[in-house]
Amino acid sequence: MQKTTLILTASAVALGVAPASAADFAARTYNKAPPPAYVTPLPSWAGFYLGINGGADWSRNCWTLNNVAGVPVVPTQSEGCHSATSGLIGGQVGYRWQAANWVFGVEAQGDWTDLKKSNASTAALAAGVTNTTKTDAIGLFTGQVGYAWGNVLWYVKGGAAVAHNKYTGTANTALIVPVGTQLDSTSETRWGGTVGTGVEFGFAPNWSVAVEYDHLFMGSRDINFPATATVAARTDTIKQDIDMATVRVNYRFGGPASTRY
Repeated sequence: MQKTTLILTASAVALGVAPASAADFAARTYNKAPPPAYVTPLPSWAGFYLGINGGADWSRNCWTLNNVAGVPVVPTQSEGCHSATSGLIGGQVGYRWQAANWVFGVEAQGDWTDLKKSNASTAALAAGVTNTTKTDAIGLFTGQVGYAWGNVLWYVKGGAAVAHNKYTGTANTALIVPVGTQLDSTSETRWGGTVGTGVEFGFAPNWSVAVEYDHLFMGSRDINFPATATVAARTDTIKQDIDMATVRVNYRFGGPASTRY
């Protein structure tokens, strides 16, 4: 009987204590994981792009007579210099790669221009002749290295340059032929080098506008003028430099966008 009482008492105590013991424990709380950080896209400069450009250019051409009718002119005789200015318009195509803030690229650019100027020859052996230089086309083939701050890119570029030039001599006296008569003429496609820099601004998805300056080192070349019915053959060393200032608008096709967290 005593044993039975102890069992019943223990059971009752257990039944009374168990609910109280459960109530003594606070419910476990669960903290929600923090929401993912907001991701904002950064403009990307990577990818293939195509654009147009326009602006102004100017050139300086200096002629030095060094041969007449196959006979060297010693010492050579300066025929003087002339400087031309013009507008230009053209286009460019290129591809860029981006690594963090650094941007690398290659580009080809072509422009039509009308750089034309002349001066009366100062050489005694070319008295009565006015020399004219005309440049009607310019091309650039360059590599680029730049640094980007979001949608702003500053870059430098360098590579090869090419220009198509036409040279003419006309009479500026009427001793033999009327003034303005063409005496001789020749043309060339001249290769040189170029360096430049620009700042480009992304103003809409895939669209950007830039301002750029380039200097073209076209060097000195011996230019041969064939003999005509009125003048003997001659050779001039012609030195040329060209500068370009352009505004460019580019459209970029695709290219992955970088992200910022």
